[in-house]
Amino acid sequence: MEAFSVFLVDDHKLFREGMSLLLGNLPYISRVYEASGGDEFLARLEEVRPGLVFMDISMPGIDGIQTSARALDIYPDLKIIALSMYADEDYYTRMINAGARGFILKNSGMQDVEDCIRNVISGHNYFSPEILDGILRNISRKVKSAKSGELSERETEVLYRICQGMSNQEIAGLLRISKRTVDKHRENLLLKTDSRNTAGLVMFAIRNGIVEV
Repeated sequence: MEAFSVFLVDDHKLFREGMSLLLGNLPYISRVYEASGGDEFLARLEEVRPGLVFMDISMPGIDGIQTSARALDIYPDLKIIALSMYADEDYYTRMINAGARGFILKNSGMQDVEDCIRNVISGHNYFSPEILDGILRNISRKVKSAKSGELSERETEVLYRICQGMSNQEIAGLLRISKRTVDKHRENLLLKTDSRNTAGLVMFAIRNGIVEV
């Protein structure tokens, strides 16, 4: 893995300094930048251009959700991992809608943190096991939202394959359609489900019983 810098945004100084020390010891992290709030992070973002961001959700001033949305409006490819003390459904839903690619609890072990980093930096998504448990507890598979009925049979099939981690090219080969067609289906899925990224599509699929975790 090529080395990259990390930007850690958290208003709790002790946590920030401890997390920074742990991250700085990882061989693939070249440097750790710190900010105590969203305004400071946004002001330094253009200068730093980090490879990965750890974003606390609950902060004074503009919170992590607003900060993430603003940052991604400027740099859509920015990889953001949400940090929280609690596996709160409203928090992780709003952060995913804002464009975060991962969600990890602050009491997670270092192995969980490293798994999250590797997945997100590689272009995948990652949720702490506690987050997935919370999703499962809040899903009613007997009732599907009316919105899921707006998806065509083919779109539902493509969404299912996306949730399996398949690339557009792999889906095209499996369904015997062109990659361009799959690209269009993915684009339509993002629009119909009001999602910003693959993580949002996965959340939609789980909530509507299209896939099970």
